[in-house]
Amino acid sequence: MAKAFPSPLPGVFYRAPAPDKPPYKSAGDPVAAGDVVGLIEVMKTFTSVLAEEAGQFVRFLVENEGAVMAGQLLYELDG
Repeated sequence: MAKAFPSPLPGVFYRAPAPDKPPYKSAGDPVAAGDVVGLIEVMKTFTSVLAEEAGQFVRFLVENEGAVMAGQLLYELDG
């Protein structure tokens, strides 16, 4: 059963470290607690979104470069 995880803050969500780089995680990837799964930009400051627990990555719940609110669900993991 997949579990969804929320955004720690509002801003713009990025799935990859740069436009020409692959996403941090893709469906089926293993995830360890503390792994970077995305970035949130607020006023040109980037904050890493870290996995809260280990599991298998299922999917992102928001678009790349999409605006997110604090508490909005970002991604799902299977535990």
